[in-house]
Amino acid sequence: MKAVLIRQFGPPEVMMVEEVERPAISSDQVLIRVHYSSVNPVDWKIRNGSLRLLTGSKFPMRLGFDIAGEVVEMGSSATRFNKGDRVFGMLDFRHIGAYAEYVCISENKLALIPENLDLREAAAAPLAALTAYQALHYKGKIKSGETVLVNGASGGVGSFAVQIARAAGAMVTAVCGTDNIELVRTLGADRVIDYRKQDFTELPDRYDIIFDAVGNFSFFKISKKLTCSGRYITTLPNKPADILSFFLTSLLPPFFKGKKSTYINVRPSGSDLGALSLLIREKRMAPIIDRMFSLEEIMEAHAYSETGHARGKIVIKISA
Repeated sequence: MKAVLIRQFGPPEVMMVEEVERPAISSDQVLIRVHYSSVNPVDWKIRNGSLRLLTGSKFPMRLGFDIAGEVVEMGSSATRFNKGDRVFGMLDFRHIGAYAEYVCISENKLALIPENLDLREAAAAPLAALTAYQALHYKGKIKSGETVLVNGASGGVGSFAVQIARAAGAMVTAVCGTDNIELVRTLGADRVIDYRKQDFTELPDRYDIIFDAVGNFSFFKISKKLTCSGRYITTLPNKPADILSFFLTSLLPPFFKGKKSTYINVRPSGSDLGALSLLIREKRMAPIIDRMFSLEEIMEAHAYSETGHARGKIVIKISA
């Protein structure tokens, strides 16, 4: 089968599409023929070596977390799905490699794709939607009627966060660039702040939850924008210096009574994907796709993702 491999850390050009052996499943796994995957920022952070402390440096290394495809084989103790089922899911850090024609995955990390979603759209959802869902529901303990600000609202994670917060009954303020204001409004944002014209940290409003889907603020700067019981949730920053700053400032919350700071470390979950599938079936949430690339265009897809200007998700077509 075809799969994307890297044999060293570096720019997009280190990725190669190679022929590798088709994987064999264990008893609790299913074999998926992958039709589509998608690009997440974590993919190119792994590729360029930024996350080598988590991934190690054993090569060749595969890339990609999101899968959408069909079940072709089930392990002896795998009973949740049938051959031919349309499923989507997220691989974990120990078994990354979604940029491939076939993958093995534990059945508890999969969910059936909603009937009103095609495979291309389904591939855009797992990691980004799970990140937003787990951040708001598990870390933020979101409640109906609360005020939520989403920074980076037009990106992959942010676009899902706006919709998930709205579905939970929150009043949503979205922060994005000028070109994406109308898009974010269609996702359900009650208010949109154009970061190119206004710095939301300088405005008088306070929020019950601030979800920083970009990872470019510290709790020290954000704390004054939280209510007395406010929660700040962030994805991990991109640069080592920013990561160090984040962990140092994450020690501050005990000095800010009631206010909390945490980061989201997304985990694969078939049950959480099931909850997200319900939102999709009820048309309360939908993936936003910016562009689609073929597997052979994976270098271009990563380069585009690294610009930071994608609206929603970047999808990779793996097989017909």
